[in-house]
Amino acid sequence: MSHSDVVIAGGGLAGLTLARQLKQEQPNLSIFVAEKRPHPVPEAAFKVGESSVEIGAHYFQKILGLDPHLRSDQLEKLGLRYFFPFDGNRDIARRLELGPARFPPVPSFQLDRGRFENYLLRTIKEQGIDVVDGAVVRSITLGPDRHTVSVQHDGHVFDVTGRWLVDASGRSGLLRRQLGSTRASTHLASAAWFRVSSRLKVDDWSTDPAWLARVPSRERWLSTNHLMGRGYWVWLIPLSSGSTSVGIVVDSTIHPYDRINRLERALGWLREFEPQCAEVVDAHAGQVEDFLALKQYAHGCERVYSPDRWLLTGEAGVFTDPFYSPGSDFIGMSNDFIAEIILRDMRGDDVSACIEVFNSTYLRLFDAFIRLYDGQYRLMGNAQVMTVKAAWDNGCYWAITAPLFFQRRYRDAGFIGSIEPLMRRFFVLHARVQGLLRAWDAADASSYADAWANVMDVDVLRRWQADLAGPALDDETLRMMLGRNLETLEGFARAIQDLASRTDVDLARFVSTGPSPDAFDIKPFTFTPVPSPVEA
Repeated sequence: MSHSDVVIAGGGLAGLTLARQLKQEQPNLSIFVAEKRPHPVPEAAFKVGESSVEIGAHYFQKILGLDPHLRSDQLEKLGLRYFFPFDGNRDIARRLELGPARFPPVPSFQLDRGRFENYLLRTIKEQGIDVVDGAVVRSITLGPDRHTVSVQHDGHVFDVTGRWLVDASGRSGLLRRQLGSTRASTHLASAAWFRVSSRLKVDDWSTDPAWLARVPSRERWLSTNHLMGRGYWVWLIPLSSGSTSVGIVVDSTIHPYDRINRLERALGWLREFEPQCAEVVDAHAGQVEDFLALKQYAHGCERVYSPDRWLLTGEAGVFTDPFYSPGSDFIGMSNDFIAEIILRDMRGDDVSACIEVFNSTYLRLFDAFIRLYDGQYRLMGNAQVMTVKAAWDNGCYWAITAPLFFQRRYRDAGFIGSIEPLMRRFFVLHARVQGLLRAWDAADASSYADAWANVMDVDVLRRWQADLAGPALDDETLRMMLGRNLETLEGFARAIQDLASRTDVDLARFVSTGPSPDAFDIKPFTFTPVPSPVEA
Protein backbone atom coordinates (compact mmCIF):
# COMPACT_ATOMS: atom_id res chain seq x y z
CA MET A 1 0.00 0.00 0.00
CA SER A 2 1.26 3.46 -0.89
CA HIS A 3 0.14 6.87 0.34
CA SER A 4 -0.18 10.20 -1.49
CA ASP A 5 -1.39 13.62 -0.48
CA VAL A 6 -3.89 13.51 -3.36
CA VAL A 7 -5.35 10.50 -5.16
CA ILE A 8 -7.08 11.29 -8.47
CA ALA A 9 -9.40 8.60 -9.82
CA GLY A 10 -9.38 9.23 -13.55
CA GLY A 11 -6.69 10.50 -15.88
CA GLY A 12 -8.76 12.10 -18.62
CA LEU A 13 -8.78 15.81 -19.35
CA ALA A 14 -10.07 16.85 -15.90
CA GLY A 15 -7.76 14.60 -13.90
CA LEU A 16 -4.61 15.24 -15.92
CA THR A 17 -5.00 19.01 -15.90
CA LEU A 18 -5.74 19.03 -12.16
CA ALA A 19 -2.62 16.98 -11.46
CA ARG A 20 -0.54 19.37 -13.55
CA GLN A 21 -2.01 22.43 -11.80
CA LEU A 22 -1.50 21.03 -8.30
CA LYS A 23 2.12 20.13 -9.01
CA GLN A 24 2.80 23.53 -10.53
CA GLU A 25 1.37 25.36 -7.54
CA GLN A 26 2.90 23.05 -4.91
CA PRO A 27 5.86 21.01 -6.24
CA ASN A 28 6.23 19.06 -2.98
CA LEU A 29 2.71 17.64 -3.20
CA SER A 30 2.58 13.88 -3.76
CA ILE A 31 -0.07 12.92 -6.34
CA PHE A 32 -1.28 9.54 -7.64
CA VAL A 33 -3.40 9.32 -10.81
CA ALA A 34 -5.19 6.14 -11.91
CA GLU A 35 -6.29 6.20 -15.57
CA LYS A 36 -8.24 3.27 -16.98
CA ARG A 37 -7.20 3.66 -20.62
CA PRO A 38 -3.78 2.38 -21.71
CA HIS A 39 -1.67 5.14 -23.23
CA PRO A 40 -0.92 6.42 -25.76
CA VAL A 41 -4.55 6.66 -26.86
CA PRO A 42 -5.51 7.08 -30.53
CA GLU A 43 -5.75 10.54 -32.04
CA ALA A 44 -8.95 11.89 -33.64
CA ALA A 45 -11.32 8.98 -32.89
CA PHE A 46 -11.04 9.20 -29.12
CA LYS A 47 -13.19 11.47 -26.98
CA VAL A 48 -15.83 14.06 -27.70
CA GLY A 49 -15.44 17.61 -26.35
CA GLU A 50 -13.00 18.99 -28.88
CA SER A 51 -14.09 22.64 -28.85
CA SER A 52 -12.97 25.10 -26.18
CA VAL A 53 -14.07 28.65 -25.46
CA GLU A 54 -12.44 31.50 -23.55
CA ILE A 55 -12.40 30.20 -19.95
CA GLY A 56 -11.22 26.71 -20.84
CA ALA A 57 -8.71 28.02 -23.38
CA HIS A 58 -7.32 30.49 -20.82
CA TYR A 59 -7.05 27.71 -18.26
CA PHE A 60 -5.04 25.51 -20.64
CA GLN A 61 -3.05 28.30 -22.25
CA LYS A 62 -2.13 30.63 -19.37
CA ILE A 63 -2.79 28.92 -16.04
CA LEU A 64 -1.36 25.54 -17.06
CA GLY A 65 1.29 26.99 -19.40
CA LEU A 66 0.22 24.89 -22.39
CA ASP A 67 0.35 27.69 -24.98
CA PRO A 68 3.31 26.16 -26.94
CA HIS A 69 1.44 22.87 -27.37
CA LEU A 70 -1.83 24.58 -28.29
CA ARG A 71 -0.11 26.76 -30.88
CA SER A 72 1.97 23.99 -32.46
CA ASP A 73 -0.16 20.84 -32.13
CA GLN A 74 -3.79 22.03 -31.99
CA LEU A 75 -5.90 24.45 -34.07
CA GLU A 76 -6.84 27.99 -33.16
CA LYS A 77 -10.59 28.42 -33.52
CA LEU A 78 -12.33 31.04 -35.66
CA GLY A 79 -15.05 31.47 -33.04
CA LEU A 80 -18.51 29.93 -32.93
CA ARG A 81 -20.51 29.99 -36.18
CA TYR A 82 -24.19 29.23 -36.78
CA PHE A 83 -26.23 28.56 -39.91
CA PHE A 84 -29.99 28.78 -39.41
CA PRO A 85 -32.54 26.75 -41.39
CA PHE A 86 -33.91 27.82 -44.75
CA ASP A 87 -35.61 26.02 -47.65
CA GLY A 88 -34.71 22.46 -46.71
CA ASN A 89 -31.07 23.28 -45.81
CA ARG A 90 -29.73 22.48 -49.28
CA ASP A 91 -27.78 25.71 -49.87
CA ILE A 92 -25.58 26.98 -47.04
CA ALA A 93 -25.13 30.35 -48.78
CA ARG A 94 -28.86 31.13 -48.38
CA ARG A 95 -28.96 30.29 -44.67
CA LEU A 96 -28.76 33.19 -42.24
CA GLU A 97 -25.23 33.07 -40.82
CA LEU A 98 -24.01 34.23 -37.41
CA GLY A 99 -20.24 34.24 -37.02
CA PRO A 100 -17.02 36.27 -37.16
CA ALA A 101 -15.01 37.25 -40.21
CA ARG A 102 -11.70 37.10 -38.36
CA PHE A 103 -10.15 35.57 -35.26
CA PRO A 104 -11.27 37.23 -31.99
CA PRO A 105 -8.69 39.00 -29.80
CA VAL A 106 -8.95 36.39 -27.01
CA PRO A 107 -8.21 32.98 -28.53
CA SER A 108 -9.77 29.56 -28.15
CA PHE A 109 -8.83 26.22 -29.69
CA GLN A 110 -10.10 23.06 -31.35
CA LEU A 111 -8.60 20.13 -29.45
CA ASP A 112 -7.67 16.73 -30.76
CA ARG A 113 -8.43 15.07 -27.43
CA GLY A 114 -6.25 12.03 -28.04
CA ARG A 115 -3.24 14.15 -28.95
CA PHE A 116 -3.90 16.52 -26.03
CA GLU A 117 -4.33 13.84 -23.37
CA ASN A 118 -1.28 11.90 -24.57
CA TYR A 119 0.77 15.09 -24.19
CA LEU A 120 -0.66 15.85 -20.75
CA LEU A 121 -0.04 12.35 -19.38
CA ARG A 122 3.50 12.27 -20.70
CA THR A 123 4.38 15.68 -19.26
CA ILE A 124 2.87 15.16 -15.80
CA LYS A 125 4.97 12.01 -15.50
CA GLU A 126 7.96 14.22 -16.24
CA GLN A 127 6.81 16.48 -13.39
CA GLY A 128 7.20 13.55 -11.01
CA ILE A 129 3.53 12.67 -10.67
CA ASP A 130 2.79 8.96 -10.14
CA VAL A 131 0.52 8.01 -13.06
CA VAL A 132 -0.64 4.47 -13.80
CA ASP A 133 -2.52 4.03 -17.09
CA GLY A 134 -4.46 0.89 -17.93
CA ALA A 135 -5.57 0.94 -14.28
CA VAL A 136 -9.15 0.20 -13.21
CA VAL A 137 -10.51 1.59 -9.93
CA ARG A 138 -12.24 -1.35 -8.26
CA SER A 139 -13.44 0.33 -5.08
CA ILE A 140 -13.32 3.55 -3.09
CA THR A 141 -13.46 3.50 0.70
CA LEU A 142 -13.90 6.85 2.42
CA GLY A 143 -12.29 7.17 5.83
CA PRO A 144 -12.03 9.82 8.56
CA ASP A 145 -8.26 10.26 8.22
CA ARG A 146 -7.50 8.94 4.76
CA HIS A 147 -9.35 7.46 1.80
CA THR A 148 -8.46 4.14 0.15
CA VAL A 149 -8.69 3.43 -3.56
CA SER A 150 -8.31 -0.16 -4.74
CA VAL A 151 -6.71 -0.30 -8.20
CA GLN A 152 -6.27 -3.20 -10.64
CA HIS A 153 -3.34 -3.02 -13.04
CA ASP A 154 -1.71 -5.77 -15.11
CA GLY A 155 -3.69 -8.44 -13.29
CA HIS A 156 -2.68 -7.23 -9.82
CA VAL A 157 -4.80 -5.34 -7.29
CA PHE A 158 -3.22 -2.84 -4.91
CA ASP A 159 -4.43 -0.10 -2.58
CA VAL A 160 -3.50 3.58 -2.61
CA THR A 161 -4.44 5.89 0.24
CA GLY A 162 -4.73 9.64 0.13
CA ARG A 163 -5.55 12.53 2.40
CA TRP A 164 -7.61 13.98 -0.45
CA LEU A 165 -9.59 12.00 -3.01
CA VAL A 166 -10.61 13.59 -6.29
CA ASP A 167 -13.06 11.77 -8.55
CA ALA A 168 -12.21 12.70 -12.14
CA SER A 169 -13.65 9.52 -13.63
CA GLY A 170 -15.83 11.31 -16.17
CA ARG A 171 -19.34 10.21 -16.98
CA SER A 172 -18.97 6.99 -14.99
CA GLY A 173 -19.00 9.21 -11.87
CA LEU A 174 -17.61 6.56 -9.53
CA LEU A 175 -18.06 8.46 -6.29
CA ARG A 176 -21.21 10.32 -7.33
CA ARG A 177 -22.90 7.01 -8.03
CA GLN A 178 -21.48 5.36 -4.91
CA LEU A 179 -22.90 8.15 -2.75
CA GLY A 180 -26.20 8.26 -4.68
CA SER A 181 -25.83 12.01 -5.17
CA THR A 182 -26.71 12.29 -8.88
CA ARG A 183 -29.33 14.94 -9.51
CA ALA A 184 -31.48 14.27 -12.56
CA SER A 185 -31.92 17.05 -15.11
CA THR A 186 -35.09 18.12 -16.90
CA HIS A 187 -32.92 19.00 -19.93
CA LEU A 188 -33.62 15.90 -22.05
CA ALA A 189 -31.06 16.27 -24.82
CA SER A 190 -29.12 13.44 -26.47
CA ALA A 191 -26.21 13.27 -28.90
CA ALA A 192 -24.49 11.09 -31.47
CA TRP A 193 -21.11 11.75 -33.07
CA PHE A 194 -18.45 10.33 -35.31
CA ARG A 195 -15.15 11.36 -36.85
CA VAL A 196 -14.29 11.40 -40.57
CA SER A 197 -10.63 11.16 -41.57
CA SER A 198 -10.81 14.21 -43.89
CA ARG A 199 -11.34 17.95 -43.66
CA LEU A 200 -15.03 18.70 -44.25
CA LYS A 201 -14.70 22.41 -45.03
CA VAL A 202 -17.95 24.37 -45.12
CA ASP A 203 -16.08 26.96 -47.23
CA ASP A 204 -16.25 24.43 -50.09
CA TRP A 205 -20.02 24.02 -49.87
CA SER A 206 -20.81 27.06 -52.03
CA THR A 207 -19.22 29.03 -54.85
CA ASP A 208 -21.41 32.09 -54.26
CA PRO A 209 -18.95 35.03 -54.40
CA ALA A 210 -20.87 37.23 -51.95
CA TRP A 211 -21.01 34.44 -49.39
CA LEU A 212 -17.32 33.63 -49.80
CA ALA A 213 -16.42 37.31 -49.44
CA ARG A 214 -17.83 37.45 -45.91
CA VAL A 215 -14.81 35.45 -44.69
CA PRO A 216 -12.08 36.34 -47.21
CA SER A 217 -9.57 33.92 -45.67
CA ARG A 218 -11.92 31.00 -46.49
CA GLU A 219 -11.32 29.70 -42.98
CA ARG A 220 -14.90 29.17 -41.83
CA TRP A 221 -13.87 25.54 -41.37
CA LEU A 222 -11.75 26.57 -38.35
CA SER A 223 -14.89 27.68 -36.51
CA THR A 224 -17.03 25.36 -34.48
CA ASN A 225 -19.72 25.28 -37.16
CA HIS A 226 -23.32 24.72 -36.05
CA LEU A 227 -26.08 23.71 -38.49
CA MET A 228 -29.23 24.75 -36.67
CA GLY A 229 -32.83 23.59 -36.76
CA ARG A 230 -35.86 23.34 -34.51
CA GLY A 231 -34.89 21.06 -31.64
CA TYR A 232 -31.38 20.26 -32.89
CA TRP A 233 -27.95 21.37 -33.99
CA VAL A 234 -25.17 19.62 -35.86
CA TRP A 235 -21.52 20.37 -35.16
CA LEU A 236 -18.53 20.31 -37.51
CA ILE A 237 -15.19 20.60 -35.68
CA PRO A 238 -11.78 20.24 -37.38
CA LEU A 239 -9.00 18.35 -35.61
CA SER A 240 -5.29 18.96 -35.96
CA SER A 241 -4.74 15.33 -36.92
CA GLY A 242 -6.66 16.02 -40.16
CA SER A 243 -10.02 14.52 -39.19
CA THR A 244 -13.37 16.24 -38.72
CA SER A 245 -15.69 15.63 -35.78
CA VAL A 246 -19.39 15.53 -36.73
CA GLY A 247 -22.07 15.54 -34.06
CA ILE A 248 -25.85 15.57 -33.90
CA VAL A 249 -27.41 16.99 -30.73
CA VAL A 250 -31.17 16.86 -30.24
CA ASP A 251 -33.94 17.62 -27.80
CA SER A 252 -35.17 14.05 -27.34
CA THR A 253 -38.77 15.22 -26.98
CA ILE A 254 -38.65 16.62 -30.53
CA HIS A 255 -36.17 14.28 -32.24
CA PRO A 256 -36.28 10.87 -30.54
CA TYR A 257 -32.95 9.38 -29.53
CA ASP A 258 -33.61 6.17 -31.48
CA ARG A 259 -33.47 8.24 -34.69
CA ILE A 260 -29.73 8.88 -34.17
CA ASN A 261 -28.40 6.12 -31.90
CA ARG A 262 -26.89 4.00 -34.70
CA LEU A 263 -24.62 5.21 -37.49
CA GLU A 264 -27.04 4.40 -40.30
CA ARG A 265 -29.89 5.99 -38.37
CA ALA A 266 -27.83 9.11 -37.74
CA LEU A 267 -26.88 9.34 -41.42
CA GLY A 268 -30.54 8.89 -42.36
CA TRP A 269 -31.50 11.66 -39.96
CA LEU A 270 -28.86 13.94 -41.56
CA ARG A 271 -30.26 13.21 -45.03
CA GLU A 272 -33.70 14.32 -43.82
CA PHE A 273 -32.81 17.44 -41.83
CA GLU A 274 -29.38 18.50 -43.14
CA PRO A 275 -29.20 17.15 -46.71
CA GLN A 276 -26.26 19.30 -47.85
CA CYS A 277 -24.19 18.12 -44.90
CA ALA A 278 -25.34 14.54 -45.47
CA GLU A 279 -24.20 14.70 -49.08
CA VAL A 280 -20.71 15.74 -47.96
CA VAL A 281 -20.58 13.02 -45.29
CA ASP A 282 -21.86 10.37 -47.72
CA ALA A 283 -19.03 11.27 -50.09
CA HIS A 284 -16.62 10.27 -47.29
CA ALA A 285 -18.55 7.22 -46.10
CA GLY A 286 -15.48 5.02 -46.26
CA GLN A 287 -13.58 7.36 -43.94
CA VAL A 288 -15.83 7.18 -40.88
CA GLU A 289 -13.52 6.36 -37.98
CA ASP A 290 -15.93 5.75 -35.11
CA PHE A 291 -19.48 6.26 -33.84
CA LEU A 292 -20.83 6.92 -30.36
CA ALA A 293 -24.16 8.04 -28.95
CA LEU A 294 -25.32 9.22 -25.53
CA LYS A 295 -28.88 9.48 -24.28
CA GLN A 296 -29.96 12.39 -22.04
CA TYR A 297 -26.46 13.39 -21.04
CA ALA A 298 -27.17 16.34 -18.68
CA HIS A 299 -26.89 15.64 -14.96
CA GLY A 300 -26.40 17.52 -11.73
CA CYS A 301 -25.03 16.57 -8.34
CA GLU A 302 -26.09 17.29 -4.76
CA ARG A 303 -22.53 18.18 -3.71
CA VAL A 304 -19.19 18.40 -5.52
CA TYR A 305 -16.81 19.46 -2.69
CA SER A 306 -17.00 17.92 0.77
CA PRO A 307 -15.39 18.83 4.11
CA ASP A 308 -14.77 15.08 4.38
CA ARG A 309 -11.94 15.70 1.86
CA TRP A 310 -13.47 14.27 -1.29
CA LEU A 311 -13.98 16.36 -4.41
CA LEU A 312 -15.55 15.87 -7.85
CA THR A 313 -14.35 17.50 -11.05
CA GLY A 314 -15.40 17.44 -14.70
CA GLU A 315 -18.26 15.18 -15.73
CA ALA A 316 -17.78 13.13 -12.57
CA GLY A 317 -19.68 15.99 -10.92
CA VAL A 318 -22.04 17.83 -13.29
CA PHE A 319 -22.57 18.26 -17.01
CA THR A 320 -24.75 20.79 -18.83
CA ASP A 321 -24.61 20.62 -22.63
CA PRO A 322 -22.06 20.81 -25.49
CA PHE A 323 -23.71 23.89 -27.05
CA TYR A 324 -21.37 26.89 -26.51
CA SER A 325 -18.64 24.34 -25.65
CA PRO A 326 -18.59 24.87 -21.84
CA GLY A 327 -17.11 21.48 -20.86
CA SER A 328 -13.51 22.65 -20.49
CA ASP A 329 -14.78 25.84 -18.79
CA PHE A 330 -16.28 23.76 -16.01
CA ILE A 331 -13.08 21.72 -15.75
CA GLY A 332 -11.03 24.91 -15.41
CA MET A 333 -13.34 26.47 -12.80
CA SER A 334 -13.66 23.25 -10.80
CA ASN A 335 -9.93 22.53 -10.84
CA ASP A 336 -9.20 26.07 -9.68
CA PHE A 337 -11.58 25.62 -6.73
CA ILE A 338 -10.03 22.24 -5.92
CA ALA A 339 -6.46 23.53 -6.11
CA GLU A 340 -7.30 26.33 -3.68
CA ILE A 341 -8.97 23.91 -1.23
CA ILE A 342 -6.16 21.34 -1.24
CA LEU A 343 -3.29 23.82 -1.11
CA ARG A 344 -4.88 25.74 1.75
CA ASP A 345 -5.38 22.50 3.65
CA MET A 346 -1.79 21.42 3.07
CA ARG A 347 -0.68 24.75 4.56
CA GLY A 348 -2.65 23.90 7.67
CA ASP A 349 -5.60 26.25 7.10
CA ASP A 350 -9.17 25.41 8.07
CA VAL A 351 -10.88 24.97 4.69
CA SER A 352 -14.40 24.09 5.84
CA ALA A 353 -15.83 27.56 5.17
CA CYS A 354 -14.27 27.97 1.73
CA ILE A 355 -15.45 24.48 0.74
CA GLU A 356 -19.04 25.55 1.37
CA VAL A 357 -18.61 28.81 -0.57
CA PHE A 358 -16.95 27.03 -3.51
CA ASN A 359 -19.48 24.19 -3.55
CA SER A 360 -22.39 26.65 -3.57
CA THR A 361 -20.76 28.89 -6.21
CA TYR A 362 -19.98 26.03 -8.58
CA LEU A 363 -23.47 24.52 -8.35
CA ARG A 364 -25.06 27.96 -8.87
CA LEU A 365 -22.96 28.37 -12.00
CA PHE A 366 -24.18 24.97 -13.15
CA ASP A 367 -27.79 26.01 -12.54
CA ALA A 368 -27.25 29.25 -14.47
CA PHE A 369 -25.67 27.43 -17.41
CA ILE A 370 -28.35 24.73 -17.58
CA ARG A 371 -30.93 27.52 -18.08
CA LEU A 372 -29.22 28.30 -21.39
CA TYR A 373 -30.39 24.91 -22.68
CA ASP A 374 -33.36 23.55 -20.74
CA GLY A 375 -36.44 24.09 -22.90
CA GLN A 376 -34.41 26.24 -25.31
CA TYR A 377 -33.66 23.76 -28.11
CA ARG A 378 -36.96 24.71 -29.74
CA LEU A 379 -35.47 28.15 -30.38
CA MET A 380 -32.65 26.77 -32.51
CA GLY A 381 -34.74 26.86 -35.67
CA ASN A 382 -35.60 30.55 -35.22
CA ALA A 383 -32.84 32.67 -36.75
CA GLN A 384 -34.09 35.98 -35.30
CA VAL A 385 -34.60 34.79 -31.72
CA MET A 386 -31.58 32.49 -31.62
CA THR A 387 -29.23 35.17 -32.95
CA VAL A 388 -30.33 37.53 -30.18
CA LYS A 389 -30.03 34.68 -27.66
CA ALA A 390 -26.46 33.97 -28.79
CA ALA A 391 -25.61 37.67 -28.37
CA TRP A 392 -27.20 37.73 -24.90
CA ASP A 393 -25.57 34.50 -23.74
CA ASN A 394 -22.16 35.60 -24.98
CA GLY A 395 -22.65 39.00 -23.37
CA CYS A 396 -23.40 37.43 -19.98
CA TYR A 397 -20.37 35.18 -20.31
CA TRP A 398 -17.95 37.97 -21.28
CA ALA A 399 -19.39 40.53 -18.83
CA ILE A 400 -19.71 38.48 -15.63
CA THR A 401 -18.77 34.79 -15.77
CA ALA A 402 -15.46 34.91 -17.62
CA PRO A 403 -13.92 38.01 -15.94
CA LEU A 404 -14.22 36.31 -12.55
CA PHE A 405 -12.16 33.40 -13.85
CA PHE A 406 -9.61 35.44 -15.80
CA GLN A 407 -9.08 37.59 -12.68
CA ARG A 408 -8.79 34.42 -10.51
CA ARG A 409 -11.56 35.53 -8.14
CA TYR A 410 -13.62 32.34 -8.15
CA ARG A 411 -11.04 30.89 -5.77
CA ASP A 412 -11.28 33.95 -3.48
CA ALA A 413 -14.15 33.06 -1.12
CA GLY A 414 -14.16 36.52 0.45
CA PHE A 415 -14.52 38.28 -2.88
CA ILE A 416 -17.28 35.92 -4.01
CA GLY A 417 -19.15 36.69 -0.78
CA SER A 418 -18.75 40.44 -1.39
CA ILE A 419 -20.55 40.29 -4.77
CA GLU A 420 -23.41 38.05 -3.63
CA PRO A 421 -26.12 40.74 -4.18
CA LEU A 422 -24.75 41.47 -7.67
CA MET A 423 -24.68 37.79 -8.61
CA ARG A 424 -28.20 37.23 -7.31
CA ARG A 425 -29.42 40.16 -9.43
CA PHE A 426 -27.55 38.75 -12.42
CA PHE A 427 -28.99 35.23 -12.07
CA VAL A 428 -32.57 36.58 -11.79
CA LEU A 429 -32.09 38.76 -14.89
CA HIS A 430 -30.58 35.84 -16.78
CA ALA A 431 -33.58 33.60 -15.96
CA ARG A 432 -36.08 36.28 -17.02
CA VAL A 433 -34.40 36.79 -20.38
CA GLN A 434 -34.38 33.06 -21.09
CA GLY A 435 -38.14 33.02 -20.41
CA LEU A 436 -38.60 36.03 -22.71
CA LEU A 437 -36.71 34.27 -25.49
CA ARG A 438 -38.92 31.19 -25.21
CA ALA A 439 -42.06 33.31 -25.39
CA TRP A 440 -40.70 35.31 -28.33
CA ASP A 441 -39.96 32.14 -30.26
CA ALA A 442 -43.51 30.89 -29.67
CA ALA A 443 -44.87 34.17 -31.11
CA ASP A 444 -42.57 34.31 -34.17
CA ALA A 445 -43.15 31.81 -36.98
CA SER A 446 -41.19 33.75 -39.62
CA SER A 447 -38.42 32.40 -41.82
CA TYR A 448 -35.19 34.33 -42.41
CA ALA A 449 -32.48 34.02 -45.06
CA ASP A 450 -29.76 35.81 -47.05
CA ALA A 451 -28.28 37.66 -44.09
CA TRP A 452 -25.16 37.69 -41.94
CA ALA A 453 -24.58 38.86 -38.36
CA ASN A 454 -21.58 38.94 -36.08
CA VAL A 455 -21.78 39.57 -32.34
CA MET A 456 -18.40 41.28 -32.61
CA ASP A 457 -20.11 44.05 -34.60
CA VAL A 458 -21.64 45.26 -31.33
CA ASP A 459 -19.10 47.56 -29.68
CA VAL A 460 -19.72 46.56 -26.08
CA LEU A 461 -19.61 42.82 -26.83
CA ARG A 462 -16.37 43.21 -28.75
CA ARG A 463 -14.90 45.25 -25.88
CA TRP A 464 -16.01 42.77 -23.19
CA GLN A 465 -14.37 39.90 -25.05
CA ALA A 466 -11.14 41.81 -25.61
CA ASP A 467 -11.04 43.04 -22.00
CA LEU A 468 -10.73 39.48 -20.75
CA ALA A 469 -7.05 39.66 -21.67
CA GLY A 470 -6.58 42.92 -19.76
CA PRO A 471 -4.38 43.55 -16.71
CA ALA A 472 -5.02 42.25 -13.21
CA LEU A 473 -7.55 44.37 -11.30
CA ASP A 474 -7.78 45.05 -7.58
CA ASP A 475 -10.95 44.00 -5.78
CA GLU A 476 -12.67 47.38 -5.81
CA THR A 477 -11.94 48.03 -9.48
CA LEU A 478 -13.22 44.59 -10.42
CA ARG A 479 -16.40 45.05 -8.37
CA MET A 480 -17.04 48.39 -10.07
CA MET A 481 -16.46 46.86 -13.51
CA LEU A 482 -18.86 43.98 -12.80
CA GLY A 483 -21.48 46.47 -11.57
CA ARG A 484 -21.19 48.55 -14.76
CA ASN A 485 -21.35 45.42 -16.88
CA LEU A 486 -24.51 44.25 -15.12
CA GLU A 487 -26.17 47.64 -15.67
CA THR A 488 -25.35 47.35 -19.38
CA LEU A 489 -26.79 43.82 -19.44
CA GLU A 490 -29.97 45.17 -17.89
CA GLY A 491 -30.18 47.70 -20.71
CA PHE A 492 -29.54 44.90 -23.21
CA ALA A 493 -32.38 42.88 -21.67
CA ARG A 494 -34.76 45.82 -22.04
CA ALA A 495 -33.68 46.21 -25.67
CA ILE A 496 -34.40 42.54 -26.32
CA GLN A 497 -37.85 42.96 -24.75
CA ASP A 498 -38.49 46.04 -26.89
CA LEU A 499 -37.56 44.15 -30.04
CA ALA A 500 -39.61 41.07 -29.08
CA SER A 501 -42.67 43.18 -28.30
CA ARG A 502 -42.75 44.29 -31.96
CA THR A 503 -43.75 40.69 -32.67
CA ASP A 504 -46.22 40.43 -29.77
CA VAL A 505 -47.07 43.33 -27.42
CA ASP A 506 -47.67 40.84 -24.61
CA LEU A 507 -43.92 40.21 -24.49
CA ALA A 508 -43.30 43.64 -22.93
CA ARG A 509 -43.56 42.23 -19.40
CA PHE A 510 -40.55 40.02 -18.67
CA VAL A 511 -37.84 42.56 -17.75
CA SER A 512 -38.80 45.34 -15.36
CA THR A 513 -35.41 46.80 -14.41
CA GLY A 514 -32.52 48.46 -16.16
CA PRO A 515 -31.81 51.47 -18.38
CA SER A 516 -33.80 52.46 -21.42
CA PRO A 517 -33.56 50.11 -24.43
CA ASP A 518 -31.72 52.93 -26.20
CA ALA A 519 -28.75 52.15 -23.94
CA PHE A 520 -28.00 49.07 -26.01
CA ASP A 521 -27.92 48.99 -29.81
CA ILE A 522 -29.50 45.77 -31.01
CA LYS A 523 -30.12 46.87 -34.60
CA PRO A 524 -27.51 44.52 -36.10
CA PHE A 525 -29.70 41.60 -35.02
CA THR A 526 -33.02 42.68 -36.53
CA PHE A 527 -33.80 40.66 -39.65
CA THR A 528 -36.46 40.89 -42.34
CA PRO A 529 -38.70 37.82 -42.65
CA VAL A 530 -38.62 35.99 -45.95
CA PRO A 531 -42.08 36.00 -47.60
CA SER A 532 -43.76 32.61 -47.85
CA PRO A 533 -44.47 31.24 -51.37
CA VAL A 534 -48.14 32.22 -50.94
CA GLU A 535 -47.20 35.81 -50.01
CA ALA A 536 -44.71 36.03 -52.88
